[in-house]
Order: sequence, then C-alpha cells, then structure tokens
Amino acid sequence: MTTRAAAQARVDQIQAFQRELGLLQSDGVLQLPPDRLQAIQSYHATLTRELAESFDVDSDTRGRQLSWGMRIASFLGALSLAASVFFLFYRFWGQMYVTTQVTILVATPLLALCFTSWLGTRDSTGYFTKLAALVTICCFVLNVSMLGQIFNITPSPNALLAWAAFAAILAYGMEMKLLLVAAILCLVTYIAARFGTWGGAYWINFGERPENFLPAAAALLLVPRFIDHGRFDGFATTYRVSGLLTLFGPILVLANWGNGSYLLLDPALVEGGYQVLGFLLAGVTIWLGIRSGYPHVVNTGVSFFVVLLFTKFYDWWWEIMPKYLFFLVVGLTAVLLLFVFRRLRSFGRTVTAEVA
Repeated sequence: MTTRAAAQARVDQIQAFQRELGLLQSDGVLQLPPDRLQAIQSYHATLTRELAESFDVDSDTRGRQLSWGMRIASFLGALSLAASVFFLFYRFWGQMYVTTQVTILVATPLLALCFTSWLGTRDSTGYFTKLAALVTICCFVLNVSMLGQIFNITPSPNALLAWAAFAAILAYGMEMKLLLVAAILCLVTYIAARFGTWGGAYWINFGERPENFLPAAAALLLVPRFIDHGRFDGFATTYRVSGLLTLFGPILVLANWGNGSYLLLDPALVEGGYQVLGFLLAGVTIWLGIRSGYPHVVNTGVSFFVVLLFTKFYDWWWEIMPKYLFFLVVGLTAVLLLFVFRRLRSFGRTVTAEVA
C-alpha cells in the first residue's frame, strides 16, 4: 500500500532523475531519441499528477515551502483549539453537576477520537487530521487530570501510562511522528518514575536519580529491533534517536554529578566511570550507525561525543589554563575531530558501497 511518504519519495526521485538526465544530455554523455524522451517525460508528468491528486505531494520547491507553513499553522491551530477547550471547561465548570462533568470528560476524547478517525478517511492532505489528533490528545490529557481532581485521586505515574497509550494509538492510527514523540516522553517519564519509587523515592522526584532513565532507554532501543515499522515512515528512526538521547542524557549528567548516582562509591570515581562509559558508548554508537547505514544514529553519537568532550575540557582545564591556551586547545581539537569525522565518512561510504 502506497503511503504519502512513499509517494513524496517517488516524486523526489522523478525530479532527481530529470535533473540528472538534463546534465547527461548537456554534457553529451547520453542522447535519447526524441520519441523516447517524450515518452519518459509524459509518463513522469502523468505519474506526478496522479500522485499529487491522490496524496497531495509537493512537486516543487514552492510546494515544499508551503507545506512547512501548513505544518506550522496546523500545530499552532491545534494548540490554540486545545487552549480554547481548556478555558471553556473552566469557564462553565463550576455551574455543572458532577454527573454532567464526568459525562463530558468521558465523552469529549471519545467523540474527538471518532471525529479524527472519520476525518482521516476524507482528508487527503493529512493536515486537518493531524490538527484534530493533537486536539484529541490534549483533551484526553486534560480530562484525565480533571477526573483526578473531581474524585480527589492521589497523583500517581499511572496517568502517564494512560497518556502514553492513547498518544501511541493516535500516532500509529494517524501515522504522526509528533504524537509518537509525545507517547515516548510519557512512557519514559512513567518508567523513570516507577524505578524511582522502587529506589525508595517519591515518584515525582524521579529526576533526582538520572539512572532511573536508563531502563527506558534500553526499552526504546529494542523496539525497532524487534518490531517492524516498515509501513510507518520515520517511526523506527524516532525510537532510535529517542532511545539514544534517553541513554546519553543521564550519562552526561552523571559524568559531571556523581552524587546523583545509585552507586555507593566516591562521587569522583562515579564521574570518572561515567565519563569513560560515555566515550565508549559514543564510539560504539558511531560504529554501529556506520555499519548499519543509519545516519541519524551516527549523528546522535557524534553530537554526544562532542558535547561530552568539550564539557570535560571545561572541567579539566578552564581553571588551570590561560584562556588563550584553553581556546587554542579547543580549536585544535575541533580541527582534529574534523579530520577524524572525514575519515569516518569515507569509511561509511566504503561500507555502503560494499553493501550495495
């Protein structure tokens, strides 16, 4: 089944082919008979028109620019409508009986979900569907919170799990990466909060121990490994990048703040251990990204390596070095990294060529 992402990729491929064919003809490398050239151009024009009518793809640069504007407008519109629902509730909330309040809170996200599903079958562009989906998840989050206030339910991380599940259902149903990110954030927070309570802390204080996030990072990295996301464009990438960020973030914090660790060791020793672990994991991530052909994994690993390296430079040498010497060392290190990353890029091209 062709998706909008696949249709857009096909149109981009056609445009790239046409540009390359024009260059080959202008350089005299390839000369096609006029009838064959006309047949190719006619076929591409017909296919592009059909894809544009069926999936509302962007066939030129102007269309891509307008699409970005529509995405921004859709996001801002969703936030505004969600805020409107929020203030509408609070405007008339005190004038309603509890039964009416509960009925509205239960019915609103269900009706919004049905409307979003119905709209998805009729909205070829997807922008209005995504707007409705964002309003739906905002209504669900708001309604769960207000139900807790009505019945005076003790706050717990279970609400995060419910929000994550609802956002994931919408994300997979509407193929929305933004909602998938929201579901991942809620799930990561829920897992970290649970591990925080198991460690003896109140769940809201889970951030005091950065290691609470590490199990969530492992779970996110395993999802694309064992679950095929071929028909969901960009979902596997979202899981990998989110997992790596959830992994590298706590390591970066603990490499500079050993007191936040569960390990009953000297804080300086904890910091040194996490520094070594951070550099090793960054190197392994870059290597695995190159080996697997995942540029997003390579970029995430490189970014973490650079951030960790320069934060440690500051810790090690800022106080003991003259400022001119410190920045000279940083600049020379940056030049060295450029050479190293260029070699890695060449190695990545070689691996890609061998695989092809």
